Amino acid sequence: MRISKNNDVLGTTNRGNPAESGLCTLCRADCAGKCETWLSSLIGRQALYPRGYGKVTAGSDNTTHVGVSYNSLRIQGFNYGARNMPKDVSSDPDNCSFSDVNVETSFGRNHVVRASLPIMTGALGSTLIAQSYWDSFATGCALVGVPIVIGENVVGVDQHSAMFDGKIISAPELDRRVNVYQRYFDGQGAVIVQINVEDSRNRVAEYLAEKYGDKVLIELKWGQGAKDIGGEIEVHSLDQALFLKKRGYMVDPDPEMEEVQESFRRGNIKSFARHSRLGYTELSAFDEVRQDFRNSVDYLRSLGFRGVTLKTGAYGMEALAMSIKLAAENNIDLLTIDGAGGGTGMSPWNMMESWGVPSILLHAKAYEYAAILNDKGEKVPDLSFAGGFAREDHIFKALAMGAPFTRIICMGRALMIPGFLGSNIQGVLQPEKKNKVNGNWDKLPKTVSDIGTDPEALFAGYYDVRKRVGKKEISNIPFGAIAFWTMADKLKAGLQQFMAGARKFSLSGLSRDDLGAANRETEKETGIKFITDALDRKAREILNA
Repeated sequence: MRISKNNDVLGTTNRGNPAESGLCTLCRADCAGKCETWLSSLIGRQALYPRGYGKVTAGSDNTTHVGVSYNSLRIQGFNYGARNMPKDVSSDPDNCSFSDVNVETSFGRNHVVRASLPIMTGALGSTLIAQSYWDSFATGCALVGVPIVIGENVVGVDQHSAMFDGKIISAPELDRRVNVYQRYFDGQGAVIVQINVEDSRNRVAEYLAEKYGDKVLIELKWGQGAKDIGGEIEVHSLDQALFLKKRGYMVDPDPEMEEVQESFRRGNIKSFARHSRLGYTELSAFDEVRQDFRNSVDYLRSLGFRGVTLKTGAYGMEALAMSIKLAAENNIDLLTIDGAGGGTGMSPWNMMESWGVPSILLHAKAYEYAAILNDKGEKVPDLSFAGGFAREDHIFKALAMGAPFTRIICMGRALMIPGFLGSNIQGVLQPEKKNKVNGNWDKLPKTVSDIGTDPEALFAGYYDVRKRVGKKEISNIPFGAIAFWTMADKLKAGLQQFMAGARKFSLSGLSRDDLGAANRETEKETGIKFITDALDRKAREILNA
């Protein structure tokens, strides 16, 4: 599969090598542009169309359909019909423009979560970049009305948190993250908090239940698409490394060794790596995992959590089937299935490149296994697919690939880019806030100043956000959140356009028949019919009528 570094039609370019998602493999917080996601954070839905209207024509470059990937799927269009319209709305053409498509979704058996768009963030955990730009991420998600996930280890690495008798009693960073989102939460979206082995030992779930109750959902973590080991961060402070070691983490090199401390003071050692532990190490069979998982879910619900979710990674077919089966048996509210190689803040690079099942293959099997349970009469858990998604076509394809079980799409790095970009712009235009928002620029690069020099001109969604929060409150909204709103609006409009073309006016109508495979290998691996075989039987019926 060939991914172009430059897109002349949209006027976008990748600073580094583009991944399948279209994002650079290494996405920098200080990037001056301008990939499609970066540009969409400024000009919004204008990025759906070719640049230079009135002076250009544009044609598709159909050369990406080699190999098996989401880019090797085509979206079907239909020339008649208006399916899944609300019962009280007629299918008159006046009610059937793309803007009439309903892209709201919901998920959950015990704790129903509604969302204005079928997107959610990946887990934003203990990495410094998640902490630094949280205000933009959380405010943007809350304003748009989509779920945000607080990743593992946030409490454990917080040097201002406090423990008593082996239990967390104060967690200011976790509190900050929840409260920033809650400030603008209006009923759509949710906060999901992830826990791992160390979080369980530190009794983070108990702290959450006592303080927030049903205001948050809790997520058990089996893994992610980027790596098949526990969470990792890099720290550059000896004091922090010692703190993490005392908190029970594995820290490499050992900061308690005198020779390591001396080497750090001399500058020979410049950083430490903090590692998390693997779970289920004492188990060796499915029945053991099954019972342990049931015990964990029952315990979390006994604490008062109605919403319990599960995140699994790009493991093989056994683990995939196990996650779907156990999620079904235990009435899990959402199962997120993250394919390789999803992005992260810190993972061994060659592991990210070489381990696990690629997203499209994993998701195709997830549908197959979910259908087996469904055919047996078992209630399949609501699914979320993750692993390298950035554009509106990705959202459509992933939802259709897993239909009717997939309810929402998890997007990691793509949803962080507007936070970076908006913060960099705010640091220039409001230098007194530069440190607070973690801006990286001293002046606006030409890629930005060509669009405008004030927030009203720079962000296509500025006035929509102001209308949402009011003229007074807009001054408290981080520019990164305005950029998030702007990009989300582009994703919404693009998704509505694809759905209108497929004549599906709500997400519940999407099906695998809305896709076609662009090559035979993709057909074989996904079960999606080759593009000219799909609907061929109906075509012949018409010809022979």
